Amino acid sequence: MLICAGRVLTGGRGQYVTDGAVLIKDGLIAAVGSRDEVEALAPADEPRLYYPAGTLMPGLIDAHVHLAFDGGADPVASLEQQDDEALLEDMRARAEQLVRIGVTTARDLGDRGHLALRLGKEIEQGTAPGPRIVSAGIPVTPPGGHCWFLGGEVSGEQEIRELVQRNAEAGAQVIKVMETGGGLTKGGAKSHETQFAPADLAALVDAARAAGLPVAAHAHGVDGITAAVEAGVDTIEHCTWMTEDGIEVRDDILDKIVAKGIHVCPAVSPHWKMLPRFFGPERAQAMFDAVRRMAEAGVRLIAGTDAGVQRAGHDGLIAALEFYEHLGVPNEHILEMATSEAALALGVADQTGQIKVGYSADILVVDGDPLTDLTALEDVRAVFAGGVRRYRPGQP
Repeated sequence: MLICAGRVLTGGRGQYVTDGAVLIKDGLIAAVGSRDEVEALAPADEPRLYYPAGTLMPGLIDAHVHLAFDGGADPVASLEQQDDEALLEDMRARAEQLVRIGVTTARDLGDRGHLALRLGKEIEQGTAPGPRIVSAGIPVTPPGGHCWFLGGEVSGEQEIRELVQRNAEAGAQVIKVMETGGGLTKGGAKSHETQFAPADLAALVDAARAAGLPVAAHAHGVDGITAAVEAGVDTIEHCTWMTEDGIEVRDDILDKIVAKGIHVCPAVSPHWKMLPRFFGPERAQAMFDAVRRMAEAGVRLIAGTDAGVQRAGHDGLIAALEFYEHLGVPNEHILEMATSEAALALGVADQTGQIKVGYSADILVVDGDPLTDLTALEDVRAVFAGGVRRYRPGQP
């Protein structure tokens, strides 16, 4: 397959090939460059697609999704009403929803019964449409802790190590730990409250390292963020800097996050414009300012939506990216957060996140130029995941 476009955004910050082309062979990118150069390498009978007004770019990465949740008013109740097979069928539909908007890699940070791993294998084998799934399996939480209903309740270092090992043996590519509470869990710890003692968190990181896996820490509260940084996790999810009384960004911890190169996924809701209504204008502004401070400090931010929780569908990544534009983050950096930088954080930077020879042909084609107008990402012309065309306009 030869794909030609008015612009090819290779994945580096603002790096274009004007009037470019990409040649796909066996699901991989075989050549990339100017249209004349790449067309000369393509056999005469090679299928060709032309998008003279479009931009060809790496497929997007949503670094924080929950395929097991439906994004409705009460995702937990919906989950509990379904058996595994019914839930898996709905997860297939959500995975297809992701890929139709241009998401070719998604990190699932917590499901029930390793269903996301099953779905990931189906997608890899070509029996279901969807993005590459980087799955955490069952998230680790204390008894009655945040998302306990997913089956990951543990008490003490031994049980923590055993659950990490079970996830690893099932094929998980990351370990998710609920270091603080969260609003999705009724009656559990509050979002700012820490759930694991330092020794337990250290044991979890040690077990994950022994299994060769990174650790993603759900951490809203300042104390939980601090504990996650000290334990040496790889990514911090949400990182909202909550205290009992408000929002407090601690410069000493922020400096450590930057120095250690820890990636932070704020997991911005696609409906971020509604936050002032739910939290009040002052608190919402403080939350926005905390993300701005992280961006200005040089924190390695990556894009994610927390898809599946309340008011967060699996088609909301573009709306979430517009939050960073609202903060004043340059478009080239925003695109990097959703492609090459996210790929690095997810441990797949040698496979995807760039338009580069030898990489998986995970490709998004949009009308217009997203470097000058981020809304161009909404005008999808084609999506390829692993070289397979997964979406075109008008496709049912």
